[in-house]
Amino acid sequence: MKKTHIPIRPMLDGEADRCEQILRSLPEWFGIGEAIVEYRRDIGTMDTYVAETSGEIAGFITLNQHNESSAEINVIAVRKEHHGHGLGRALVEHAEQLLRSRSVEYLEVKTLGPSRPNEHYERTRSSYFALGFRPLEENKLWGEVNPCLIMIKHL
Repeated sequence: MKKTHIPIRPMLDGEADRCEQILRSLPEWFGIGEAIVEYRRDIGTMDTYVAETSGEIAGFITLNQHNESSAEINVIAVRKEHHGHGLGRALVEHAEQLLRSRSVEYLEVKTLGPSRPNEHYERTRSSYFALGFRPLEENKLWGEVNPCLIMIKHL
């Protein structure tokens, strides 16, 4: 299968609203209004990179560098019509390359834990596994109803 080049660049001023629109278009993953408000704030203050197709933002990734050794994928989202076309993988690989250039050793991501069955998050976890992430722990960071699975990857 031929790998298609997906242009990824830093988000420009004024584009955070487009990223928020992507979140709001994915209620299966981003259905909590308060969380979207927090993500919108983070998109504007953390390192955010966008993937473009046909001149439009098709997805984005926001990174939170905790310290010199570790960073986290704070939020990542791809428009539904682009799912399964490699945009999420390209965004994560772009982030990994950037973080390696900063000598960051570990990349973390939090997602809904497997103790709460959910077909959409099963796909999400499978994608992270395919990208080399491994589970570290499941905890109650987001409460009893939404168990948090922390996954990490050594860069």
